[in-house]
Amino acid sequence: MIYPIKMNKDNWSVLFLDHRVEREFLSLQPDMKANYWHVISLIREFGSHNVGMPHIRFLGNKLWEIRIRGKNGLARAIYTIASDKKLIILYVFIKKTPKTPQQAIEIALKRAKEV
Repeated sequence: MIYPIKMNKDNWSVLFLDHRVEREFLSLQPDMKANYWHVISLIREFGSHNVGMPHIRFLGNKLWEIRIRGKNGLARAIYTIASDKKLIILYVFIKKTPKTPQQAIEIALKRAKEV
């Protein structure tokens, strides 16, 4: 089941895959959540493919990451595009290494099969 964050039929919709992903997001610090919502507002207005760096980066295998900043560190929200103007958040995590860990990509790929 896919749980909507907020739907807007004229713009892109962004959804959490399920309650696991929602809990991962809710565990972020408030400033990281605010940064995430800023990037989401850009995606909704301009589309995922028009936002780009420094907010979004392509990871390969139909996966992208939302690059989240906070005063105490970095986080990432890995997503895929399910259909025209629908983005599904697959995995949210605190980033502790310079590169996005392969394990995070593998978790997102596994979850993408549920879409």
